[in-house]
Amino acid sequence: MDTRPIGVFDSGLGGLTAVRELQRELPHEHIVYFGDTGRVPYGTRSAETLLEYAGQDSRFLLRQDVKMIIAACGTVSSVAKEVLDELPVPALGVVEPTAKAAAKATKNGRIGVIATAATIRSGAFERALKELGDYEVFTQACPLFVSLVEAGWIDPDDTVTKQVAERYLQPLKEQNIDTLILGCTHFPLLSPIIDSVLGGKVTLVDAGRETACACAEILTAQDALTDRVENGACRFYVSDRPDGFACVAEMFLGRQVEDTVSRVPMAVLTEQEGAL
Repeated sequence: MDTRPIGVFDSGLGGLTAVRELQRELPHEHIVYFGDTGRVPYGTRSAETLLEYAGQDSRFLLRQDVKMIIAACGTVSSVAKEVLDELPVPALGVVEPTAKAAAKATKNGRIGVIATAATIRSGAFERALKELGDYEVFTQACPLFVSLVEAGWIDPDDTVTKQVAERYLQPLKEQNIDTLILGCTHFPLLSPIIDSVLGGKVTLVDAGRETACACAEILTAQDALTDRVENGACRFYVSDRPDGFACVAEMFLGRQVEDTVSRVPMAVLTEQEGAL
């Protein structure tokens, strides 16, 4: 038994889809969420910068006395895995659990991956899938999806978003994929549009959902779940102004956000550099 919270961080707000899945999978657990909204997006950053940011984000969550850390960011999971491996608490990215789910789902062995440019450049999903079997992997960077989601342009009938999706997904359609990894936690909010563009014939694998399930398995195996009977609470932190957070968070979480949102000054993130 461990009543400490689960820590989740992301470059911005996309990781809230992982929080939504955690609340479904582990409703009694407390969660501390940090969104680095002051430095979003991570998808265009260098590997060196991502390592630095991942370390700072993790240290902040460790100071909140979390029992586990989830990097709910495909970019960090792909590029900064070494930071997660060095943490003093169990840590999990989105790549491995999502790759396993995709490998299990595919029937023809042809798997697509959409993610940020940095994630695609890293080749992390391709490596993870190659370790699991002889799969053909086809990738597509979709950087505009992040901006469209955070702007709230997620309606299935939104003409602009659908046109962007059609352009991004056409090369994958031509490869006859039967499974598509949504390798950025923003992307599940576009699932209806993506599914429509793909003709409803491709299995979509949600990185947030698969990571939440993997988190539950780890905490169960370690006997580290809470013994609370009431539903857990969320604390939200952001590195830029929290104004408007509740509105956007409601879109990601599918519920009204009444929890407290606090700003973390950049000086707090950059202090205490060094060992985790």
